[in-house]
Amino acid sequence: MKIKSIRAVSVSFPETGARARPSAVQYKTARRPSWVENGPVANPMTRYPRYAAYRPSWTPSWRNLGCVVEAEDGTWGFAIANHGRAVAAIIDDHLGPKLEGESCLATEKCYDMMVRMGAPYGATGLHAYAVSAIDLALWDLKGKLLQRPVYELLGGPARDELFCYSTGGDTDWYMELGFNATKLPCPYGPADGLDGLKKNVDMVASTREMVGDDVELMLDCWMAFDIEYAVRLAEELRPYKLKWMEEMLRSEEMDSHAQLRQRLPWQTLATGEHWYTSVPYQHAASRHLVDIFQPDINWVGGLTAITKICAIAEAAGISVIPHGGGNTPYGQHACYALAAIPWTECFVATPPGVAPEEAARLPGMAAPKEGRMVPSDGHGFGVEISQEHISPFDYQKEKSG
Repeated sequence: MKIKSIRAVSVSFPETGARARPSAVQYKTARRPSWVENGPVANPMTRYPRYAAYRPSWTPSWRNLGCVVEAEDGTWGFAIANHGRAVAAIIDDHLGPKLEGESCLATEKCYDMMVRMGAPYGATGLHAYAVSAIDLALWDLKGKLLQRPVYELLGGPARDELFCYSTGGDTDWYMELGFNATKLPCPYGPADGLDGLKKNVDMVASTREMVGDDVELMLDCWMAFDIEYAVRLAEELRPYKLKWMEEMLRSEEMDSHAQLRQRLPWQTLATGEHWYTSVPYQHAASRHLVDIFQPDINWVGGLTAITKICAIAEAAGISVIPHGGGNTPYGQHACYALAAIPWTECFVATPPGVAPEEAARLPGMAAPKEGRMVPSDGHGFGVEISQEHISPFDYQKEKSG
């Protein structure tokens, strides 16, 4: 079966992104607003007061989109994508037309072609987002054509259920939901001085006191630190037994990652959310810069890239815990099928009192229960979407925004 067309699409159902972020006013059962509506989160722009308080104030305003790969017989696969018209143009004007006529089952060949076609302008960044969208839609199509869930096409399942950890700032709510591991967003960075450092330590200390010693704690630093601050904070937090500290440095600072590894030999380090293609993971594995790789399946190059990263990691004794793995059906299937992935991240943004399954999400997608989850066994990724939900990507609407 050959590929008939590949196209970017607009999607009409409520949730097209990886993480739903409802507000308290949407739910009568909410006890208080979600953590995403309150307080600072450290990030690379924290040093600039104009953009320090709110991450979306400096990130692109492009909408999310979908990608459809259609076979000659009319069967089609679907994936969600990020970064709107920038990624849509790469899908529609470059990669999509070049893959028409290839086998619908040739995910490895198509992935290799797409990565190589990124050479004129770089295979990372926005190109990797487009590759991810097409690759995931191809895997969805392959599952539908073979009438199997994607995790079975990978040789899975590798486990009976997914062990999920929560990410967010409403720790008391996550404990009530049954999570046994949780990751905190770090509020302050170097620009906030000693006062911010103390507040970070106090937050972790109070959280450890709340959850006790039987719950794993992690800290997400979202590329906000320099080496000095990272080392200083890690040393201050050592008594609180963090399972890992995450993404303390900007993703491209490979030499800085090496220095951090040298200065914190005792601390488990995690990163990779903003690495694209398998190449930086190979580099990091060869130097053992970190202990945990965290690729995002919708950003890094799709499922095909994830399988390559898992192979690299296993050979180096490194774990893989994908960024937002529990927040998309794509990540859920990868986490369920691949033995290198021990845990699954669930970003929780529902207000306390509103269960995660009540948040808008892709139709047919599983939600965590008591910190556990089993993906849909529907064909492909099990996303229940019909043609009536999609339309050609509206570049003009995106531009006028």
